[in-house]
Amino acid sequence: QVQLVESGGGLVQPGGSLRLTCVASGRSFGLKTMGWYRQAPGEERELVADISSGGSTNYADSVKGRFTISRDNAKIVVYLTMNSLKPEDTAVYYCNVLDVYDNDYWGQGTQVTVSS
Repeated sequence: QVQLVESGGGLVQPGGSLRLTCVASGRSFGLKTMGWYRQAPGEERELVADISSGGSTNYADSVKGRFTISRDNAKIVVYLTMNSLKPEDTAVYYCNVLDVYDNDYWGQGTQVTVSS
């Protein structure tokens, strides 16, 4: 089993920045892809960004050039640095891990609100 704990959400003004952190515990091996998803009220959950164990990244078009995902394999932590935030980035952000057995693990979510 893998447990995920997110932190770093909050209220920020448009144009501001936040960094989300997700710490994984329970198992340190076989974690294939780590990523961030988000879900706004009334919307489906969508991929924001993910990163493979080798460091390859993938971003949603809506966040390219503004968000950066990174990963510390030694500490089993994944970060999402969000710059130039927009009101439409407001959502609950969830950390996700896919292991080598194709098991999906989710964090509890952290609220990001972009508003003046």
